[in-house]
Amino acid sequence: MDYDDIKKERTIILGSGKSGISCAKLLLSLSKKVLLFNSEEETDLNKIKEKFDDFRNIDFKKGILTEDDLKDIGLCVISPGINPNKEFVKLIENCDIPICSEIEIAYHFAKGNICGITGTNGKTTTTAILGEILKEKYDDVYVCGNIGKAFSSDALKTNDNSYIALEISSFQLDNIIDFKPSVACITNLSPDHLDRYKTYENYINSKLRISLNQTEYDVIVLNYDDEILKSLAEEKIFKAKVVFFSSTNELANGFYYKNGYIYYKENAKAKELLNVSEIHLMGKHNYENIMAAMAVAYYMGVDFNTIISACKKFQPVEHRIEFVRERSGVKYYNDSKATNPDSAIKGLLSMKGKTVLIAGGYNKNSNYTDWVKLFNGRVSKLILIGDTKKDIAKVCRLLKFNEIMYADTLKEAVKFASSFANIGDNVLLSPGCASWGMFKNYEERGILFKKEVMNL
Repeated sequence: MDYDDIKKERTIILGSGKSGISCAKLLLSLSKKVLLFNSEEETDLNKIKEKFDDFRNIDFKKGILTEDDLKDIGLCVISPGINPNKEFVKLIENCDIPICSEIEIAYHFAKGNICGITGTNGKTTTTAILGEILKEKYDDVYVCGNIGKAFSSDALKTNDNSYIALEISSFQLDNIIDFKPSVACITNLSPDHLDRYKTYENYINSKLRISLNQTEYDVIVLNYDDEILKSLAEEKIFKAKVVFFSSTNELANGFYYKNGYIYYKENAKAKELLNVSEIHLMGKHNYENIMAAMAVAYYMGVDFNTIISACKKFQPVEHRIEFVRERSGVKYYNDSKATNPDSAIKGLLSMKGKTVLIAGGYNKNSNYTDWVKLFNGRVSKLILIGDTKKDIAKVCRLLKFNEIMYADTLKEAVKFASSFANIGDNVLLSPGCASWGMFKNYEERGILFKKEVMNL
């Protein structure tokens, strides 16, 4: 898409969250005209306007979108949280207005070297590790995307010598057109967001779009232990060079974990890289995150000595199996970022000893069976909150796990948990569900959990 063709037309941005605001500011700085739209009637437009210094080229609208609003619109940028099945999105499609994501816009104005990380779980930690590795090697590094800072907020700061580490969600990938990372990574795949995608196949296809525009000169890093990714690589669907990592298999080529060490093997020669006892992350899934970050960094030109040094320094990401405190012999962990059952499984398997588990939240039509199967022998008490509490409890009873109780609020859940936990136990917030309905996002949920734990 040639963005010069729409300089004299307006761009409509759907959504006034982080990515929408950042994208609007980027376009306005380039003297493009913008219509910022939020479909929620209760939206306070005055608060949104306060985020802008110059109103000459921007209009604001909330509520209902009409064809008249779209008469001079040449492009639509859709925020990742907006369901593409909304009526106003269908209206834009019917008007033949091209729709793209915020990362697509940012990509066209950014310079430098771009790597992109996606996957169901681990992408935030992997991106954060990768960012620290790149910073140890290069002077001009940006870590953005789904990790919390919109790509469009940094795009114009970049230059030819910049290095950009992007965490990218499936929602962001749905509307890319030309976006292409020189090194991409898919950490793993498991069913998620089926309330939006309807089928697992649709969700997988969304994730695979990270490699859509890659060529044989690019690299894609894949989890060898993920049967779907391994099978797709064997079918040679990827144009880019495939590099594997594995936590269970000694690879002929690639990065792998074995007997407490991470290795890299190429042409049958193995190089010992890292003793995992020297890092600050818990669990085999985090060894996978480190290997994924190592692989991306290596193909972004970083030497192994620098990679190893950065990995040893790296501290856990907030809200991902984050140690909060120890009180009366009980350890409290914040795993609010576990927004699906597969991620919550990894959190639970990281705990040593019995665990009082706080779980539940927004219903994404997830399957809880594999998660609940792990409860007997590990979870001493399950405290459920949110819309999914009865659904999860139903699965628990079917699988003969009956140590269940409900809480109306997270504050109440923390109090219950502290009363049931014994010396040597863990209290783990690992919801296995999204935060919506009770909280704005998983960050807000995790922050409140930590506050209530510190107030005990």
